[in-house]
Amino acid sequence: MNPDRNRELIDTKKQIIKIHILAAPGAIFLGLGLYGMFGANGNAFHPLLDDQTIVAALLLSGVAIEIWQFLALFPLLKKHGKLARGKSA
Repeated sequence: MNPDRNRELIDTKKQIIKIHILAAPGAIFLGLGLYGMFGANGNAFHPLLDDQTIVAALLLSGVAIEIWQFLALFPLLKKHGKLARGKSA
């Protein structure tokens, strides 16, 4: 494998990991929002999860972060695939 291509593959993997780490709060918000909406039934482990305004905000922000993650991650995954197969990105 070409050293430049190998370096670019490693950099792409680092960028993918960075995006996953930055988007972790989105998955947490989404999970808490879904719990507050469907699982808590007025008896949540935290009082804020009983407030439907907070739950809606958690869901909305979680979905927004997950959409950002998808839009940022998809081109990197395509590039990673091309590099891993040995084609030029």
